[in-house]
Amino acid sequence: MQLQQRRKPETSSAPTASPANESASPSPSPSPSPAPAEVPDLGGRIIKVSAWWDLKPAGTTASDKARLDKIAEVEKKYNVKFEFVNVPFENYMDKFTTTVLAGEPFADIMQMEYKSALPAIKKGQLLPISEFTTPDNNINKEANLIAKYPAIAGGEYAFDNPTSIGLGLHYNRDIFKKLSLPDPQELYAKGEWSWDTFLDLAKKATKDTDNDGKIDVFGFSGWANDAFKHFTAANGGSVVDDRDGKEGLSDPKTIEAAEFVKRLYNVENVVKVKTGDKTNWEESNTFKDGDVALFTAAEWQLPDLKFEVGLVPIPNGPQGSKEITYANTAQSGKFIPKGVEDPKLVYQIYEETFDIPQIEEYPGQDYLESLYTDEADIKMMREHIAGTGKITLDDAYPEYPTGAFVSDIIKNNASVAATAEKYKAQAQASIDKLK
Repeated sequence: MQLQQRRKPETSSAPTASPANESASPSPSPSPSPAPAEVPDLGGRIIKVSAWWDLKPAGTTASDKARLDKIAEVEKKYNVKFEFVNVPFENYMDKFTTTVLAGEPFADIMQMEYKSALPAIKKGQLLPISEFTTPDNNINKEANLIAKYPAIAGGEYAFDNPTSIGLGLHYNRDIFKKLSLPDPQELYAKGEWSWDTFLDLAKKATKDTDNDGKIDVFGFSGWANDAFKHFTAANGGSVVDDRDGKEGLSDPKTIEAAEFVKRLYNVENVVKVKTGDKTNWEESNTFKDGDVALFTAAEWQLPDLKFEVGLVPIPNGPQGSKEITYANTAQSGKFIPKGVEDPKLVYQIYEETFDIPQIEEYPGQDYLESLYTDEADIKMMREHIAGTGKITLDDAYPEYPTGAFVSDIIKNNASVAATAEKYKAQAQASIDKLK
């Protein structure tokens, strides 16, 4: 890829004052004010910002419109042009690797999932935040425009807008009303939200409501792999411990969570399996049929539902705490790859595009209000779910056997402890391989 020719930022020196002529003037001359730093002219450089969706502000909200105006202002100020690059998810990392290895990253700022960023960091392909920010940048001060995202690989690399998003347990309010079940939010407020309470609700919701001999309402649905990871995190466990570089399948807390998920599927039979395959990832959308009471789903899966939805944290297990309620398996952020020219200036210019009047009362207000109509759900997200995810990166390790582990215990009904022992060595070897 041919990099566009651009002028290097020019520097200037403040004018030096002449020494005061004491004989000409009895009064001391006032000290001159420092000249403002000259704004660099980047000669029409294109600054590319990429994701697997369109990051350009849509202009549908007041905040969007203000940012579009700010982008135009910043483009004129520095003589640059922003280009928002949309690359299909399935092609994204291949394009990243190919262009970074060639020394010509396809974008200056890239959205990346942590599971993809971890190997890239290990290979030295992403810059730490310290290499492209200064103490004067907003990210290192108020951090109300851009914030540092959670550390990864022992350092700070990711950044993005402050947010109030997390993943919780959603529930179908229509089903709860129809079956006269207690509201999970009320149970949570009373300190009664636990695995046992969750299971009791799931069992009561699994019913043949039209007496035709077939279950037509189910207690729970979701992708089994995700359910296992979420309940493990909510029990204080780790599928993989990234900090210590140790496998987590044999962790007693993980085994306890796996036993609970296996019970949901194979003992209590409260899970709707639409595809016929208990571990099919498509089961993450089964809740959309409207016949499932409780389900794990990300907020972006909610638009266009035909029923009213509620939100509560995934319940903590016996070993868990409210500080961690779910496995953050899809954490992503913005990164600057190695090979970007003038990364400090690129970051400074990007950060300035967010220096707009703060119309929202809190970060992400417009987005949350577009998804949830009940203020109680927004409050639950902001106060009890956001910030409680445990970043889970087993997918970053080559051949880490999470899927095989879950398949054995859920589909084959194998012993959890024996299955953990079976895959323990493979899991550790996978971690060591990435090292």
